[in-house]
Amino acid sequence: MSGKALRRLLAARDFLYVPVAYDALGARLVEKLGFPAVYTGGFVTGSTRCTSEPLLTMDEQVRTAGAVARAVRIPAIADGHGGFGEPLHTMRTVREFVRAGLAGIHIEDQQFPKRAHYHRGAGRTIPAKDFLAKIRFACRQRDESDKGFVVIARSETCRFEGLREAIGRVNAAADAGADLGMIFPRDLAETRRAPKAARVPLVYVLSRGNRDGRPVPTAAQLADMGYKLAIDAVAYLLFSFHFVRNAYGALRKNGEYAGLSSQEMVAARAEIESLVGLDQFYRVEEQTVERWPAAALPSTPAGSPRWRPTPVPRSGTRKPVPTRIPRKPRS
Repeated sequence: MSGKALRRLLAARDFLYVPVAYDALGARLVEKLGFPAVYTGGFVTGSTRCTSEPLLTMDEQVRTAGAVARAVRIPAIADGHGGFGEPLHTMRTVREFVRAGLAGIHIEDQQFPKRAHYHRGAGRTIPAKDFLAKIRFACRQRDESDKGFVVIARSETCRFEGLREAIGRVNAAADAGADLGMIFPRDLAETRRAPKAARVPLVYVLSRGNRDGRPVPTAAQLADMGYKLAIDAVAYLLFSFHFVRNAYGALRKNGEYAGLSSQEMVAARAEIESLVGLDQFYRVEEQTVERWPAAALPSTPAGSPRWRPTPVPRSGTRKPVPTRIPRKPRS
C-alpha cells in the first residue's frame, strides 16, 4: 500500500502502534488483529537469515519487506538502514522500496557498511552534513517516485553524543524534507524529554530484550509522552523463538508437547489456512478444474467415495499449438 494511506493514518490519529513481522503470514496476522500498519526491521530480517543486520544487502531487505507489504492492505514500513551507501545509493534504495510496495522507510546516520559490533553497542555515526545529504536526496527521490512515501530520519547519536545532538540532527533532517524523526533515548528521563524538544514528530523504537537499559514503555505511556508512532521492532521474533524453542524442547525430551490441546492445534491450523486464503483458492478451483458435491466440502473426510473430484468436461476441439515460429521464405 502506498505511503498516502500511512499519511492519512498519521493525520487522523494522535498515535500509532506498529508491530513487526518478517514474513507474509505474520503480516496478515498483524492485519487481522486490527493493527493499523506493520513494520519489517533489519534485526529480524538478519536474524531469520542466520546472519546479522550489518551483513544484509539492500536486495535482501527489500525482498523481505516487499513480501510483507504485498501480503496486506495496511501500510508497511521498513528499515532502510544507512541508505546502503552514499546519497546516490540512498536514492536507489528509496526507489526500490517504493517499487516493492512499502509506505515508508527510516534512514540512519550510522556508517555504511555497519559492523557486527553494532550489536554490542559500538555503533559509529557519520558527520551530520553527510547524514543530511542522504536525507535530502532520499526526499528528492521520494518526490519523484511517490510523493506519499514517508521518509523517517533516524539518528543513533543519542547513544554516543547525547540527546541534544540527536534532536538537532532530526530537526535538521525535517528541514531537509524528512517526515518523521527517530532517536534512541538512553533512559526514561530522555524518553520523556525528546518529544518536547523535537520540532518533528518522533518515532519510538521498542527494543524488547535490549541489554543497554533502554526503556520499553507501554503504548499508552508513549502516547502520553507525545510520540507519534511506536515500532515494536523485535517482538514477533522473540515471541516466536521463545515458544517454538520450548515446544521443540518438550518434543525432543518427551516425544510430545502438551502445551496445546488437539482442538487448539486444529483451530490454529484452520486460522493459518484462512490467513493464507485457502478458501478463495478452493472457490477458483471449484469453478474451473475441480467439481465437489457441495454437501461434501465441509466435513467429508479425505478418502471417502464422496471425496472424489468429478472431471471437468471440455467442450469442442482445440487446434494444436504450433511449436515453431514460422519464418519467411528466403528469396
